[in-house]
Amino acid sequence: MLQALDISTSALTAQRVRLNTVSSNIANISSLTDEDGNAEPYRARHVVFQTDDQLSLHGAAGVKVSEIKTEEADPLYRYEPNHPLAIQEGKWKGYVAYPNINLTGQMVDALEATRAYEANIGVMEITKDLSRESLSIIA
Repeated sequence: MLQALDISTSALTAQRVRLNTVSSNIANISSLTDEDGNAEPYRARHVVFQTDDQLSLHGAAGVKVSEIKTEEADPLYRYEPNHPLAIQEGKWKGYVAYPNINLTGQMVDALEATRAYEANIGVMEITKDLSRESLSIIA
């Protein structure tokens, strides 16, 4: 039964990473520059999960984060010629590049990660209760 706790713990860790990534996307929804101050809008990041066979138990498996991908979508352009970060020449002259982040989609991802986290806490509670009941039968 302790293996079941390990599997649920792997899910808690993975969902925490997912929620942190969503939080980062929402926090940077208006970030127009990179760490060096260059006019490069923030690009959303997405967590990719992978089955973790190291935690297998009778066909069940844990989960782990295989990578965090950066979105490749083009930024959103808004015409703001007086903005200090407005593009000075070319096709997008006078436009400012904003992050292409769907706030509604990010909120849905946050809710889904939260629900999965809560479900795995529930599984851990059930596992703990079953272990306690098994020990009471033995004792």
